[in-house]
Amino acid sequence: MPFKTISVVGLGYIGLPTAAVFASRKKQVIGVDVNQNAVDIINRGEIHIVEPDLDMVVHAAVTEGYLRATTRPEPADAFLIAVPTPFKGDHEPDLTYIESASKSIAPVLKKGDLVILESTSPVGATEQMAAWLAEARPDLSFPQTHGENSDIRIAHCPERVLPGHVLRELVQNDRVIGGMTPKCSELAISLYKIFVQGECIVTNARTAEMCKLTENSFRDVNIAFANELSMICDKLDINVWELIRLANRHPRVNILQPGPGVGGHCIAVDPWFIVSKTPEHAKLIRTAREVNDGKPKWVLEKVQLAVADFLQTHPDKSAREVTIACFGLAFKPDIDDLRESPATAICEQISKMHPGIVLAVEPNIDLLPAKLEKSMSLSMIEPALAEADVIVLLVDHKEFKEIESSKIRTRHTIDTRGIWKA
Repeated sequence: MPFKTISVVGLGYIGLPTAAVFASRKKQVIGVDVNQNAVDIINRGEIHIVEPDLDMVVHAAVTEGYLRATTRPEPADAFLIAVPTPFKGDHEPDLTYIESASKSIAPVLKKGDLVILESTSPVGATEQMAAWLAEARPDLSFPQTHGENSDIRIAHCPERVLPGHVLRELVQNDRVIGGMTPKCSELAISLYKIFVQGECIVTNARTAEMCKLTENSFRDVNIAFANELSMICDKLDINVWELIRLANRHPRVNILQPGPGVGGHCIAVDPWFIVSKTPEHAKLIRTAREVNDGKPKWVLEKVQLAVADFLQTHPDKSAREVTIACFGLAFKPDIDDLRESPATAICEQISKMHPGIVLAVEPNIDLLPAKLEKSMSLSMIEPALAEADVIVLLVDHKEFKEIESSKIRTRHTIDTRGIWKA
């Protein structure tokens, strides 16, 4: 079917680029978000997130009249739901955002519409979304009861893009299409083929949900191996960066690089969705999560030891006179995204336990998050290097890689990314 109007619900790091790419193909796109400020910014042709080149695409789409944002859903031919899926309590999936989005679009649904859940979700979430929609619209039929003859088509099509490269990967990457019926998948493919150059691979909704969780759990397990290895090497007085470099010369070994933990809205969250569904079987996945979640505590212990070592060599000073500079707050290099960032969490804990000055160096943001602004100061690189007694490298931003070794050689340094000590 020709999609005249496409609605994207949730205008964050995935939803806004997706809406912009559809609009760049001359489709009428309605972006929906509960954040009035974000809606206002987008309608000015500007963006509220950091993603290379997205500002130009959004500005062009808004200026040419193909993209507009609103806080309330309007009728469309296809609805893409791209809202957060955090966890709550004991790492239980929180589907309240999906439920809210489903109930918000239900009143404007009409026969023939397509609803796609893009949010990374636990297995069964697409069926739950379909149930919420059916409950809200008993006058329409849905795949779970009417199969191929349903009025509304439903599918799960998880995003699988890399922050910092979203626009390119949205277009070029393969797409997993998990329709609740074959006709649901067929309609979803026709929608994505508006801009997707990669292959659209068909499966069912549950397998599509599990595919995204599996991809991120695979990475989490491998990162956990590297993080565990770094702690082992520290005990054995071995340079882990050199060790990994040597081991990776084996033709069938490819060990990832350790860090201060794992962050972001995917890898730090998605494995728990598998654990929550099958806790008795997901033993390795749970252990990997626990290793990665425990790495920030290990880093904090290293910071405490560095401060103690500094005070030993400077007996005339007190802890209150020691300045700590934390380099990096984002969850990965060269982006502004602080979601689930172990670097941010580490900085917060340092500011709580250290009586002296704590500086945060994050070149990709202009303001500290509210939880940090009262306990630490945002600093530029050079002033932080000049003032710091202890330096904690948490994110390997390109700006940090360019720092001359002579500027840190005399400092007590904890390098969690190996860019200075590799």
